[in-house]
Amino acid sequence: MPRNTDTYVCQACGNVTAKWAGRCEACGAWNTIEQEIAEAAPPGALSAASKAKASKINFASLEDAGAPEQRLASGNAEFDRACGGGLVPGSALLIGGDPGVGKSTLLLQIAAGLARGGQSVAYISGEEASAQIAGRAHRLGVNAAPVRLASATSLRDILATLKADKPDAVIIDSIQTLWSDALPAAPGTVTQVRACAHELVRFAKQTNTIVMLVGHVTKDGQIAGPRVVEHMVDAVLYFEAETGRDFRILRAVKNRFGAAHEIGVFEMTSAGLAEVSNPSSLFLSENETPVSGAAVFAGIEGTRPVLVEIQALVSPSTLAAPRRAVVGWDGARLSMLLAVLDARAGFDFGRHDVFLNVAGGLRISEPAADLAAAAALCSSLFDAPIAPGKVVFGEVALSGAVRPVNQAAARLKEARKLGFNGALAPRGAGPGGLAVEEAETLADLAAFVRGDS
Repeated sequence: MPRNTDTYVCQACGNVTAKWAGRCEACGAWNTIEQEIAEAAPPGALSAASKAKASKINFASLEDAGAPEQRLASGNAEFDRACGGGLVPGSALLIGGDPGVGKSTLLLQIAAGLARGGQSVAYISGEEASAQIAGRAHRLGVNAAPVRLASATSLRDILATLKADKPDAVIIDSIQTLWSDALPAAPGTVTQVRACAHELVRFAKQTNTIVMLVGHVTKDGQIAGPRVVEHMVDAVLYFEAETGRDFRILRAVKNRFGAAHEIGVFEMTSAGLAEVSNPSSLFLSENETPVSGAAVFAGIEGTRPVLVEIQALVSPSTLAAPRRAVVGWDGARLSMLLAVLDARAGFDFGRHDVFLNVAGGLRISEPAADLAAAAALCSSLFDAPIAPGKVVFGEVALSGAVRPVNQAAARLKEARKLGFNGALAPRGAGPGGLAVEEAETLADLAAFVRGDS
């Protein structure tokens, strides 16, 4: 008689161990290891795959493999931008986000847009009944779109139905609710998520169907389940929201068919998610009176230029270790920038509390924000407002030099389009239709903030 073998699998990273432990040795997570029972094969038994006779693989040259498929427009320009210009037939996408951020709302609108464009779309939910999805469609005003709805969790039944109906696009909400009867593990476990995702991705490639999977996220913001699922799919999109704000950002962290870190911006309204064609309007202050400690940064998100206001507050500290707080930027980068300003330019931030905030809730990761953050800090320290109509960008080196950044022309063009008339930028940025003041060192920054240039 074959015996069932017990394995213990970390539900955070998928690491398999022979015994239970409180802490996963692979990822370091606590209380994530669960027991999963796998049925052992009889002694000497061969799997169906091993019994099958091997067949020869047919190779094709790059020239003869076929022309690239035309992308399908979803009817939502911001979603298409995040996907790299539209949906590629045969691709698999994984969309993750916090509970209540609007993943199901967005995908229902995308399904309706594809269906109105003549595509056959199936929306399968393992969390809601079809009547609940239809009720949301009525609220969003897309109930007339010919989208086929179903509520199911059995992978075998779903694949059998999809192979018979052959839709152009399939939305699975969510991958954690599916289960395969070929595995004894419970739905939502690493084993089930990995197996179900593998079968759905293979179905997408074999039938040239677009498959969009919704993924739950953990408390630290990562998509739940094994990271191998993110490697399987063609694109991984995160749907982000700032607490207390109505805008949403769809960010591509992986995309085989387009630029990574491209974003699409939406605003949550009573009628669903509305596209925001000009995101800079969300992240710029409406205060027309110049105030100290504020600088407008001309940034790049993916391939899109975005203008955002960086705010700083510098105040004398009575503490032995002054406070440092930052929202929307890297705290380690702020500490490094303060050290450079003190050591290379002679500023006295060491005896001041420093608070830095990126307005609008946007998170900035590119080094080009160094000069704008430094300008906001110096403006607050000197209590000298930066002249209105100016944008700032540039990377600050440890030597105090200002280094050039990429896509400077696009940054200046966006600033000019929004009514700005000048910029502080690294040497060689080009005029771009603006009065550009070139900054080579932090001394040029100080002169710019004080208005001496």
